[in-house]
Amino acid sequence: MHADGAGLYLRIDQTSGRRWVFVFFHGGKRREMGLGSASTVDLKVARRAADAARLLVAAGRDPIAERKLDAASAVTFGEMAEQVISDLEPGWKNPKAGPQWRASLKQHAAVLTKMPVAAVDEVAVLRVLQPIWQTIPETATRVRARIERILDIARIRGLRTGENPARWKGHLQIIMAKQARVRGHHKALAYEGVPAFMVRLRDRQAMAARALEFTILAATRTTETREATWAEIDGDVWTIPAERMKAKKPHRVPLTPRMVEILDEVRPLKAAADLIFPGDQRIEPLSRMAMAMLLRRMEVPVTVHGFRSAFRDWAGDCTPHPREVVEEALAHTVGSSVERAYRRRDALAKRRELMEAWATYCATPPNANVIPFKQA
Repeated sequence: MHADGAGLYLRIDQTSGRRWVFVFFHGGKRREMGLGSASTVDLKVARRAADAARLLVAAGRDPIAERKLDAASAVTFGEMAEQVISDLEPGWKNPKAGPQWRASLKQHAAVLTKMPVAAVDEVAVLRVLQPIWQTIPETATRVRARIERILDIARIRGLRTGENPARWKGHLQIIMAKQARVRGHHKALAYEGVPAFMVRLRDRQAMAARALEFTILAATRTTETREATWAEIDGDVWTIPAERMKAKKPHRVPLTPRMVEILDEVRPLKAAADLIFPGDQRIEPLSRMAMAMLLRRMEVPVTVHGFRSAFRDWAGDCTPHPREVVEEALAHTVGSSVERAYRRRDALAKRRELMEAWATYCATPPNANVIPFKQA
């Protein structure tokens, strides 16, 4: 190394070429701080950087640690979250995991997005968790775990110091109230109350209302509707690809006239991403919680999934359709593997009769204003 004086040196080696370094002692140990390549940093700039570092040493501070903190303050939680998701995503088996991480953090941890990742503390974490801890406990638990992992990785990368404010054991476990666990099946609306509910639902103009109505009429799962694209629609049939189905096999849904009307209503709002039911930003699907929150605002204490139970009960009690046709409409796996091997058709024509009867029932004028509920 070639000394310039007062701790500033020009280090020359074959691997990294010519670079400026500042040598100092902190905590009784010799430290070496890089100040940049001599090809891009001239002597005057290197001397100014060494002078600034020397002042920190004189004040008993570590200039290397200070620089890391400065770098950390420039990285926001949102930027760190995206780095972590992008790094981990290729190793996740579930292709929906990345979008689910992004959606949950965007919806529930927005207050952290623009904060420096180094500044996220217990107060900030509690601002995220407390509003959802009891109301949507499963989502809150996932969000907490995701925040914890992002902050752990930030610390490993030198962007944070100290304990993780989102850690559970020995920390939030003590602070947070015990979550109320929902036991049993999805809470469902008894099918006798569906027509009255549908009248109220059709009065709502939000995208979530149209998505929920479509979901009820199709007897599909929430995600199957949320992620539906126009490319999946062919005339009066909606074909959901295997990768979006729980059973990992394509599922054809016969479209009833009212479902086609819903598609016509939302078509002018077609998103750039080809989504039928886009979210507010028009580039991502409707939020995972949008339909559930709509039910909550309507003060109807049921789950979206519970409408599948209502459909199943109605079909069993009020129609002559065989169980196999009803289960096929719900995209459930029916029979043994041998039976399924021989039965390759999906009974689309019979299912169309069933779904049209369901749509007619849902549009039947209600006999009373009472909406009964049941535990499915």
